[in-house]
Amino acid sequence: MAAGQIIILNGVPRSGKSSIAGAVQEMFDGVWVNLGVDAYAQITPPRLRPGIGLRPGGERPDLEAFLPGFYAALYDSIAAHSRQGLNVVTDVGHHDAYSRPLDILPDCARRLAGLPVLFVGVRCPIEMILQRRAAGAADRTYVTGSDEDPLPRPVRLWQEGVHKPGIYDLEIDTSRLSPAECAEAIRRRLVDGPEPTAFPTLAQSRAG
Repeated sequence: MAAGQIIILNGVPRSGKSSIAGAVQEMFDGVWVNLGVDAYAQITPPRLRPGIGLRPGGERPDLEAFLPGFYAALYDSIAAHSRQGLNVVTDVGHHDAYSRPLDILPDCARRLAGLPVLFVGVRCPIEMILQRRAAGAADRTYVTGSDEDPLPRPVRLWQEGVHKPGIYDLEIDTSRLSPAECAEAIRRRLVDGPEPTAFPTLAQSRAG
């Protein structure tokens, strides 16, 4: 049985990752399972949320001890689905800006060794991120800008931390492309090549 394709979408909250994942599920052939930060939040105990969605800044060191295990379980699940021939699209926001480095991304990459993985950086200018946060202000889980604080620290920290070290197979800008156009760019990259190298490279790296 051939392993299923894995697509990892990495970006800040409100960058459009979930919409791209939905477009992949709708547009691509075969079975595509969405295993990402939103799905994982639903199985995380409320007292440990936001779990893997913990934002940069080291604000909740009491939760950090759980994160390596959560990420390991998520990526082992991604690997298990792929080995069953199921395709997986995962939307996450990897960073290492905790109270201390946790070195999670290289460990996740090692857990997918030998499987077909395309690592996609989902970029979006901070101005548009703030517009999207303001548009969704009814959802109080998102910090929004104000006249007194137009660039809130949590938003800046996400923008600064999520694309380090910036090793990707493909980068897409959701301020320029629709979710369907992003999905089509991903499809072209899978079809046209070259062979993805981001996760094998990250698997050999260490924090710092």
